[in-house]
Amino acid sequence: MLNRIFKSQNYYPLLALGVATACASISVQAADEQFNDALRAANAGNISLLQQYQSQMQNDALGYYPEYWMLNTNLASQPTSSITNFAQRYPQSAMAEKLSADYVEEKVKMADFASAQPVLQYVSNPDQAESCAMAQVRAKSGDPLVFAEYKDVWLTTNSQPDSCTGLGRMMLSSPLMTTQDRQQRLWGQLRVGQPGQAIATAQTIGINLSLAQLNSIQANALNYLWNAPKATKEDQAYIIYAIGRLADSDLNAAFSTARRAAEGLPEDAQKAVYRAVAYVGGTTVMKNNFNREVLDFYDASYGLPLSPEEAEIYARQAIRFNGWNSLLRAIEGMSVTQRQEDRWQYWLARAYEQQTDSKSKKAAQDIYRQLSVGDDYHNLLAKDRIGQAYNNIPAYSEATNQDAVRLSQDIHFRRAFALRNVGASDSFVNREWNWAVRQAYLRHDDGLILAAAKRATDMGWYDRAIYAADRTTTKHNYGYRYAMPHRSYVVAHSQNAGIDPAWAYGLMRQESRFVTGARSHVGAGGLMQIMPDTAKLVARQMGETYNPAALSDMNTNVRYGTFYLSMIQRQLSNSPVLATAGYNAGPNRARRWQPDGQPIAADQYTETIPLTETRDYVKHVMTNATHYGILLGQGSQTIGQRMQTIPLRNSQ
Repeated sequence: MLNRIFKSQNYYPLLALGVATACASISVQAADEQFNDALRAANAGNISLLQQYQSQMQNDALGYYPEYWMLNTNLASQPTSSITNFAQRYPQSAMAEKLSADYVEEKVKMADFASAQPVLQYVSNPDQAESCAMAQVRAKSGDPLVFAEYKDVWLTTNSQPDSCTGLGRMMLSSPLMTTQDRQQRLWGQLRVGQPGQAIATAQTIGINLSLAQLNSIQANALNYLWNAPKATKEDQAYIIYAIGRLADSDLNAAFSTARRAAEGLPEDAQKAVYRAVAYVGGTTVMKNNFNREVLDFYDASYGLPLSPEEAEIYARQAIRFNGWNSLLRAIEGMSVTQRQEDRWQYWLARAYEQQTDSKSKKAAQDIYRQLSVGDDYHNLLAKDRIGQAYNNIPAYSEATNQDAVRLSQDIHFRRAFALRNVGASDSFVNREWNWAVRQAYLRHDDGLILAAAKRATDMGWYDRAIYAADRTTTKHNYGYRYAMPHRSYVVAHSQNAGIDPAWAYGLMRQESRFVTGARSHVGAGGLMQIMPDTAKLVARQMGETYNPAALSDMNTNVRYGTFYLSMIQRQLSNSPVLATAGYNAGPNRARRWQPDGQPIAADQYTETIPLTETRDYVKHVMTNATHYGILLGQGSQTIGQRMQTIPLRNSQ
């Protein structure tokens, strides 16, 4: 059977393009007739019918789906050999990866680590939940190093997958976790109000906490803190819990109470009290807005180890309030991997730049020069800092005819194109496409990626073309990476609205990847992802009657989107950064995040946006707009052209 499969996948390197394309067309035709029928059988749980489709489709590009669906039925009850056999017959395939990863997760839920262990080798690209499940299996198999790799899971107090929570519990019994590790975990759980987990962690270091006492403190934290005993480790733990609960309900009360509550405690416990207030204050900006005292309390807690999340919150607070020395301390407290990210290298340079000594200033310039080589957000910011204009994009590389032949022969891409041709759901299509791109990327096969991007672009399948073109290593094609469909409409409507078409394109690329029929989970639609209420407002402003169906029309969607972008830009100090944030999160939020003490640089505003989605969105749109400025023939670009100083909130 294996030989038949490989023959059907056209792995012969010398096949002519016409023959390969013809074979692909035959496979797609067969899949067209049977894939959707097989899927309906799978959804109905009709195993006998799936077996028939498995036999009929075995030589098709999509031929492994019936078998995958059969194995995925009652997955946890399948023998390990069935999973490994599938993975071996369809090596490095998208569905073998998914089946194997899902199987590991299911077996970990059952605490059947032995059955999961042989499957680990077939999971190469796990998400967070899958990674934690795999780590549990490795730990049970005796891997002594696994816990050291997952310190971030150990210290995370935000919501995380069940498999990661389970891994954290498993780590509690490991002798590799030191008393300091356990204490850091305990204090983190106490300050965010996780009594059950805190009790379990406390027991491993000989601290016996009472759930009844924790519940009593929760009911009235401020009252407890007035007369809290401080003599024992248990007393100190209760105080940290109380100050965290108070900060969550009344941050100002926590500010005024924390130093009194910390008096008389050992130094590390004092710092833990201050860290609790700082952490809660830094994670509740959406509720409490920005407050300089949060940074003061972080500074007061300095000396305690920082978890990755704590370090980022500390750094963002320092960035917001020009606390450059605090920023240096926050970055110093990050892990080596975290610190080496472009983002934190850029901010390390910004902090060095503010120092008075020539050595620090030289270090800043050295970092900027290293970063300036790339073309992502922080690379473009670094170019600005050393006065380097962005003049031209890399020369367009094109796929060769041989690359096109190889594309037609590549089973991963063939599956993706076949699924799109049969109208399969995006969950199937995108998984196969993304997997195909990943396999090519791992081989550094830019030619194959560019061939895929070209074919997708020619089909008007812009979102997947962009996904592919974004991942080339040395050969690039910005025509695919920064597509400009509907150019005459976008440029005309942008100019009519008084906004830069490069900005409009940058936003559109981020919003929909030019999928005309895109719909978000909250109801936004079209190229510019306009909410129905927003469309009604725009129609009113333009003197038109609102028609819900009109939003699906490309021309109307772009016209409404550019008008709305122009409208909120005028409301928000004519700032593209504020308007971009407002387009994503709402203009009132963008305005609320403006400074109220003194103006701040746009990169500081952007880095401290409290919603991760919006923070990343603004970065992407500003980066896109800079590239589109070049492509639209606007001459030399700097990202700073669109990122002017953010004025005070009351200066609208």
